Amino acid sequence: MDIKNGVKCVVWDLDNTIWNGVLSEGDDVALNPRIKEILEQLDQRGILQSIASKNNYDDAMRKLKEFEIDRYFLYPQIHWEPKSKSVGIIQQSINIGMDTLLFIDDQPFELDEVKSVHESINCVHVDRYTQLLSHPSLTPAFITEDSKKRREMYLQDIQRKQEEESFTGTNEEFLKTLDMKFIISEAQEDCLKRAEELTVRTNQLNSTGRIYSYDELNYFRNSPDHKLYVCELTDKYGSYGKIGIALVEITETHWHIKLLIMSCRVISRGVGTVLLTHIMQQAQLANKRLLADFKNTERNKMMYVSYRFSNFKEVSKEEDGFVILENDLTQIQKFPPYLNVLVQ
Repeated sequence: MDIKNGVKCVVWDLDNTIWNGVLSEGDDVALNPRIKEILEQLDQRGILQSIASKNNYDDAMRKLKEFEIDRYFLYPQIHWEPKSKSVGIIQQSINIGMDTLLFIDDQPFELDEVKSVHESINCVHVDRYTQLLSHPSLTPAFITEDSKKRREMYLQDIQRKQEEESFTGTNEEFLKTLDMKFIISEAQEDCLKRAEELTVRTNQLNSTGRIYSYDELNYFRNSPDHKLYVCELTDKYGSYGKIGIALVEITETHWHIKLLIMSCRVISRGVGTVLLTHIMQQAQLANKRLLADFKNTERNKMMYVSYRFSNFKEVSKEEDGFVILENDLTQIQKFPPYLNVLVQ
């Protein structure tokens, strides 16, 4: 199968894909072999799943519940519109890159239609579905606790969005109702698998695009010349999990942020620069200059905006495409008033 590495979401067709038969034609449909096992294994690996099917919504959902597999699918798109439209809605709702989606269907026409609109998506005919669990792009190096809870976290986020849509006050007033806690700590060994996963999975808010292995992160965790921070966000609905990391090199004259990552899932919560603000405060207390690496990866413009919003300025450009930023620490933003920041 020609699938790019790093699949984050599998989008399934239903008729003659999840099940054998065509529901709208009155067929007594039955699940295809191993489907339940595959859905469960992908879910445990932290790979999200959804549906793009031309069917009657109520009938299809009733059948999915009957098979006891409806819980696996986020933002299911079941209607008679083109499947390229369904895939686009799923991608925007989950907020991941189109090239991290894998679409599975039994009809070559549908695969071609989706691919014609979304060129970077991965498409596979259903006759290869039994090979999914052994494919490297669907086999993460580590399965973390956050991985296992990923679908649950997205379901909690759907609840948040529903409440937000019905809220009549300002955005800041809504955020106050969430009782959010932002927890910052220096990384412990049990955080490292998730930290590595963040370097692999996060693209939009990744300052350099660098990927660090477990062993490399463990070295930095134990190094007296580095600080490795992790952060977690919780609210009244539950935990977003470990949503950010920062690697800081410490010298006699300065602190140097070598990597800063924040999950795009939490940007709408107004917490994108909180970890950065904490690092600025600590560098100021240490009476050190603060530098930061940045490399444009074409998908991380939001991170550059975050740096500039926090008063970082470019001071040099390196031959390898890296930009060195500096902050004079004369102006440090306060933490948002709707957020309780805990430093452990």
